[in-house]
Amino acid sequence: MCWNRNKSGVKSEVKNGNEIKMSFQSTSTKKGCMENFASLLHRYGCTLHGRVSQYDYERYNLLTNQAQIALKEDGHFEVRLLDSVWQLSLKVKRSDDLPDRADLAVTFRCVSGKLPQAALAVDLAAGEWSAGNYVLMPSVAYNGNRFLSRRIPYSPKLYYVQDIGTDVPMIITDVPRLAIEGGPSRIQDRSGSMAVPSIGFYSPAKKQGVLLLTAQGNALGDYGVGLEENRDRRRAVVSVTAPVVRELHSYRGCDSQYPSLDKPHDFAAGDELTISLRICVFGADSVKGLFDRFAQERKSLVSRHAPRNTLPYSACFELQQEKFNRENFVPEHGYYSVGPRNMFLQDWQIGWTGGMISTYPLLFSGDKTTRQNVLRNFDWLFPNGISPSGFFWDCGRNGTEWFGGDIRKPHTANWHLIRKSGDGVYYIIKQFLLMEKLGIEVKPAWREGTRTVCDALVRLWQKNGQMGQFVDSISGEIKVGGSTSGAIIPAALVLAASYFKRDEYLKVAIESGDHYYNTFTSKGMSCGGPGDALQNPDSESWYALIESYMALHEATGDAIWLQRAAETSRQFATWVVAYDFKFPPGSTFEKAGIRSTGAVYANTQNKHAAPGLCTYSGLGLLKLFRATGDRSHLDMLFDIAHNIPQYLPHPQNPLGQAVFGRMCERVNLTDWEGEKSIGETLLMTTWAETSLMLTTIEIPGLYVQPEKALAVAFDNVEAEIVADSETRVAVRICNPTALVASVVILAESSSEAMKPLAENVLLNATRERLAPGEERILTFAKDPGGM
Repeated sequence: MCWNRNKSGVKSEVKNGNEIKMSFQSTSTKKGCMENFASLLHRYGCTLHGRVSQYDYERYNLLTNQAQIALKEDGHFEVRLLDSVWQLSLKVKRSDDLPDRADLAVTFRCVSGKLPQAALAVDLAAGEWSAGNYVLMPSVAYNGNRFLSRRIPYSPKLYYVQDIGTDVPMIITDVPRLAIEGGPSRIQDRSGSMAVPSIGFYSPAKKQGVLLLTAQGNALGDYGVGLEENRDRRRAVVSVTAPVVRELHSYRGCDSQYPSLDKPHDFAAGDELTISLRICVFGADSVKGLFDRFAQERKSLVSRHAPRNTLPYSACFELQQEKFNRENFVPEHGYYSVGPRNMFLQDWQIGWTGGMISTYPLLFSGDKTTRQNVLRNFDWLFPNGISPSGFFWDCGRNGTEWFGGDIRKPHTANWHLIRKSGDGVYYIIKQFLLMEKLGIEVKPAWREGTRTVCDALVRLWQKNGQMGQFVDSISGEIKVGGSTSGAIIPAALVLAASYFKRDEYLKVAIESGDHYYNTFTSKGMSCGGPGDALQNPDSESWYALIESYMALHEATGDAIWLQRAAETSRQFATWVVAYDFKFPPGSTFEKAGIRSTGAVYANTQNKHAAPGLCTYSGLGLLKLFRATGDRSHLDMLFDIAHNIPQYLPHPQNPLGQAVFGRMCERVNLTDWEGEKSIGETLLMTTWAETSLMLTTIEIPGLYVQPEKALAVAFDNVEAEIVADSETRVAVRICNPTALVASVVILAESSSEAMKPLAENVLLNATRERLAPGEERILTFAKDPGGM
C-alpha cells in the first residue's frame, strides 16, 4: 500500500491495483457547536469506512477483490474496483438532544463500468479493540458467543467426559461465534436473524459502549451484519452489507459451517444504493450500560405498523379448550399430553413444553368436563411422577412409562432438566391456590408430592451452591452444572415458602437468586433454559429470571430485587422482535398480514422467533411496570401479548394448511432452516398453544390506571381515553374482530399498583362482552389517594 498526495489536496490510496480517491471537506466547528461526529468516533477509537467487495459465488462466496475508503462527515469520495468506478457520499444527521447519536446515510453510485457478484458495505472499525470486549448481537450473540463449543447434531447433549460435571464452563453448540483463542474470529449473519438488526460492544477497559442499528434491509433485501477481529485481537470491524453475503459459510441448525448460498448482486453503471444506519457512542460503567442504551434505542429506527386485531382472547380459549380435550387428553390414563403421543418427548414432559402448565389455564377457565380432566391429571401425576431423587420424572409415554431423561441418547437416559422441576412446582402451586378459590380439595398426595420436589431442590442447592442444568433422576447428582436453567426456581420456592409455611424455602430462593444475579445477570448472560440447545444463551431462562426477581421483591420488599428485575428486563428486550419484518411475497405470513413485532426469539441455536414466551404469560413484566411505573416494560408486554393470537389457526384466521387450534412455535425471519422457510409455518402443535392460554388468564384484556389516564388493551380490541376529569376517566373500547369478545378488565389506582399482585387476580375480574364491531364507553373513578 502507498499514499500519494497531489496539489488539489486529494489523498489517494492504491491497494491491489485499485485506486481510491477521497476529497477532503472542512470538519471544523465553531466554538459552542456540536462536536463533529468523525471526531467523536475517533475519541472512541473508531473510524467509518465505505467498502465495495466482489465474491466468487461458485466458490461459496469466496472474497476475491475489495476496495475501501475512510468516510468523513458530509463528504464525497471515489472508489475504483477492477473496471468499475464508484462515487460514495455520506450524510450525517445529528440531534442536539442526543449528541452521542448520529443517523448516517451512505450512498454508493456506480458511475462507470460494471462489477458482477458484488456487495456494498459500511464498516465501523474499532482500532483500540480487546478480546475482553462484550459483543452484543440481539438474539444472535452474547459476549460474542465466545465460549467453548461442540459440533453436535440436533438435539444436542454433551458427550465428552471432560464436558460433563458440576463445574465445567459454559459450552454451546456450533453457532456463529468469536474465537476463544487463536484462528479466524468472525460472525456474519443476516438482519432477519436478530430481534433488532443491530450490533454493539462494551469495553470494560475504556468504560465505553458503541451501538450500531439499522433497518431490515434495502432494495436488495436483508442486510448482512457482522463483526470480525484481526489476528492479534487489537482491531475489529463491524459491518453492514447490502445485499447479505456470508463468506464461505452460513448457519443452519447446529451447523455454522453450512455452505453459503447467498447471492451477490451484479452492479452496472447507473446503479445506486443507500445503506442507512444509526451509531451511538457513550460512556458506560458496566455491561449494563450497553443493554440500557439498547433498550432505549431498540424501536427508534425500525419500521412498525399498527398492531393487528385478529382474535379475541376469549375466542382463542374456546377453540383451544376444545382442541386440548379432543387431541391432548388421554382418557384411559387421565392426563393431557404435551403434543402428538406417537413422538417421544411429546407424549409427556413436566414443565418446559407444557406438562402441568397447560392444566393451569384449563382449570382456570375451563368448563366442568375440562376441570374434571385436570383433576384426573393431578391424580395421574402423583405420586407416580416423582423420581427416586425427589425431582419429577423428566418425561414419559403411554401413560405408565416414566423416564429420567432422553432415552434416545443412552448416557443421558437419566438426565433431568432442572428447569422442568422448577416449572412443575411453580405452576402446580399456582393451581393449588386456584383450587382453594374454586372450592376444590387439594389432595394430600398432590401436596406431599410437590413438597418432595421442593425439598429435593433445597438439598440440591445446599450441597452444590447451584442448581445446575441437568441432574440425575435417580441419585440427584448434578450431571451438567452451571447455567440459569433453574431460573424459575427462586419464584417457585417463594410460592412454596408461603404455601407450605417453610422459611427454609424462602432462604434458598434468596440465596439462589443472588447466585443467578452475581454469576449471570450482572455479566449480561443467561443460558440453559431449553433442553435441546446445550448452554446457548436463550430467552426462556432470561425471562424466567424476571419472574423470580419480582417474586423475591414481592416476598421480601427489598428494592434490590426490583432493580435486578428491571435490569434483566432490559437484557431480555434483546430477544423481543421490535419491528414488522417484511416477509417474502407469497409466503404464508405475508398473505396473512402477520406483524412480527412482539415475537420472541428462542435461543442462539434455534434461530426462530416464536409466538409468546416459553412457557410463561409475561405476568412478570406487568408486575414490574406496576412497581416501577416504567412504560418500557408494559410496552414490551403489550407487543408480546397482543400479537400472539395472530399465530393461532382459526376459522376466522386461517394460516396456510395449518389445522385449526394447532399452533406452531416458528416465526421464521431468517434462513436457519433454509431460504424457503422464511415466512412459513409448519403443521405442528407446540407449547405456543399453552403460552397463549396462559396469556388469556394472567394478562388482563384491558388494563386501566385512572389516575394516570392509562388504558392498554392487551386483548385484540381497541381502547382509547375519550374523557379525563379530576374524578374519573372514560375509556372507549371497541371490538373490531369478527367474533364475540369477552374482555377481562383490571382497573386499579396508582397506590394499588404499588402492592403485590395476588395470584389468580383475574379469576373474578369484571368482564365486558362485546359483539363484533360493538363499542362501549367505560367509566373508571379516580382514587384521590392514588393521585
